[in-house]
Amino acid sequence: MNAFLLALRSSFGFLSTIPVGITMEGLDEFFKRTYLHLVVGLVLGLLMGAVAYLLISFLPISISAVLIIAFVYYITGLNHLDGIADLGDGLTAHGSVEKKLKALKDMSLGIGGVAYAALVIIAFYASLTSLYGEASALYTTTAEVAGIFFFAMFVSEVSAMQSMLTIAAFGKPIHEGLGSILINNTTVSKYLIGFVIGSIACLGASFYFGLGITGIFAFIAAIVATFVLLNISNRHFGGVNGDVIGASNEIGRIIALISITLILMYGGII
Repeated sequence: MNAFLLALRSSFGFLSTIPVGITMEGLDEFFKRTYLHLVVGLVLGLLMGAVAYLLISFLPISISAVLIIAFVYYITGLNHLDGIADLGDGLTAHGSVEKKLKALKDMSLGIGGVAYAALVIIAFYASLTSLYGEASALYTTTAEVAGIFFFAMFVSEVSAMQSMLTIAAFGKPIHEGLGSILINNTTVSKYLIGFVIGSIACLGASFYFGLGITGIFAFIAAIVATFVLLNISNRHFGGVNGDVIGASNEIGRIIALISITLILMYGGII
């Protein structure tokens, strides 16, 4: 198989639950092209957007929000949420950097991890229900509101993938593993390729739905939040690992959704 196609297939195997098959050779090719995170984000974003559109069109928002969240974790797996949980354990551990690192890498789940994971899910649900309220105030038809959800889920997933790439490009690994391999292979040039892909996708989606530059604003907001996470991780752990990369995915998605909601709330369209 062509090396690029093998890398592309492996990127879906690594970043989603889509059963495409994955091999070490494929992973090696994927890690040479880490900007493929954004290609996966485009496809997953379209799937999430389509599901959100259908759910919002036919079901109440409270039920739709739960089912949207369930679909997101069904298609992406729980690895990134596990990263949030491990990060929570590490950040809430008291004492030296060594103790925090031990808690970060510990396989057991502590109260800090439970709290962080719960807060992320609550924030995800709240951002979706808030988005519905603001979209309903601006648009008169169910189809228009559902379209906003398609847009928001697409942009938020693209933003989530760029958030992971941001940690990988600018983070320093604290131990060896898949996270360190991803970090060591993500150069600034690969990061910029991903950034261009994501920017064009988010800007194109904004124009298609008549939302100005709302998408690129949310995309940038997610990246800024990721740099905040990177700073926090550096202060607490002296670097980052795969858990922090996974956590950035969850945080980036939610920050993008919140940003879109706030734009609709305060400005309507940027």
